[in-house]
Amino acid sequence: MSLSFFNTLARDVQAFAPLDPAGKKVGIYCCGPTVYDFAHIGNWRTFVFGDLVHRYLVFKGYAVTHVMNITDVEDKIIRRVRETKITLREFTDQYETAFFDDLKALNCLMPHYTPRATEHIPEIVSLIEKLIARGIAYQATDGSVYFSIEKYRGCGCNYGQLVKLNFDEMRAGERVASDEYDKESLADFALWKKRVPDDGDVFWPSPWGEGRPGWHIECSAMSMKVLGQSFDLHLGGEDLKFPHHEDEIAQSEGATGKPFVKYWLHGAHLLVEGKKMSKSLGNFFTLRDLLAKGFTGREIRYLLLTAYYRATFNFTLDGLTGAKSALARIDECVGKLRALANGTPDSGNSWLITEFTAALDDDLNVSSAWADIFEWVHEMNKRLVDKTLTSSQAAGELAMWNKINSVLGIESVAEAESPAEIVALLETRQAARKSKDFKRSDEIRDELKAKGWVVEDSPKGPKLKKL
Repeated sequence: MSLSFFNTLARDVQAFAPLDPAGKKVGIYCCGPTVYDFAHIGNWRTFVFGDLVHRYLVFKGYAVTHVMNITDVEDKIIRRVRETKITLREFTDQYETAFFDDLKALNCLMPHYTPRATEHIPEIVSLIEKLIARGIAYQATDGSVYFSIEKYRGCGCNYGQLVKLNFDEMRAGERVASDEYDKESLADFALWKKRVPDDGDVFWPSPWGEGRPGWHIECSAMSMKVLGQSFDLHLGGEDLKFPHHEDEIAQSEGATGKPFVKYWLHGAHLLVEGKKMSKSLGNFFTLRDLLAKGFTGREIRYLLLTAYYRATFNFTLDGLTGAKSALARIDECVGKLRALANGTPDSGNSWLITEFTAALDDDLNVSSAWADIFEWVHEMNKRLVDKTLTSSQAAGELAMWNKINSVLGIESVAEAESPAEIVALLETRQAARKSKDFKRSDEIRDELKAKGWVVEDSPKGPKLKKL
């Protein structure tokens, strides 16, 4: 079976074939954060999904270019800047830094490019000029520049490629200046917004006067600058299909006359404790909220990766507790395989790599992949107990697991380098044991535990394990 994705554009599962004539290079654009606050757990489901796509394409041998934009100017940001009375860059920098810290905490690969909207004003202006020249955009009496749905459709172009729109029932012909509008409005949307008093110092010069870009045009300009006028994959949450992604297609194809994106992948909504996230319900969590409750980024990542990306997922605190147990099962099994292998050359791949690849080739079916992984854990544990696994076989299983883990990104905490302070305490404990100062040895063990580390004594010496 070849790699396939559910393409929202085709409304069907399609075999993946890159635009690159050699079939090797793949361009991915994932809608990134709007840096007006900390990203919540629903946002992180989308970003972890994007990381899975990136990692799996690399696993399949593709040369990936991953772009994730930073939306650092739009309606909500300007409102917050006005309220906080600090500069735009001062305001957005704090949340941009927090986002990348959180990305690291979830062990997501850093995208190759993370362009900011405010650093692409010339490209945005150029794109709007092309749309005006083609008669698809116009400057209205309010001074702003709008994209004309009617003129776009009049050119024989299709507006409504990602979602089915009933043009007879929708309010056509209206103009919407805000960055977001609902599905009841088939409206001309703003490409460039004329400066108003509430914008304060957030504005740039343009051929149409001082102002700022609309949200939709930002993504088109940034994606095409890095990946070209046509590229392979565009990712995002399903809430972005309309109007954001639909408008991206319209303005991009309207300006270039070429197909914009070949495959559109959309992740489903995330529920928290069975309900839509809401601060009033007490189920609204940022990643930092969950870390403060004592959960780890690894556990959160694991839970977010357990469900098929197109299925609505119920994220619960009990699920995070279960994630801790599931990861412990994997860690224990892998640790025993490592001890048995002990540097022995591996004897080839096991059956799991074949099943894992088949599952993810099928539109990233991680649910099926996890079932295979835990079947493998059960089999390995049985063979370890029965002592029917040789050192070379254990090495082969371990090598296979490392390949799979390059996709899942759930590296064992025990494999991470222990902090120097912790290593020094371990060495002090060992010295105390050698001098038969067991009281001091026990005190150090307790101190290590208080710092989140446990010592496991074995015939080959003590090992540190993160709690």
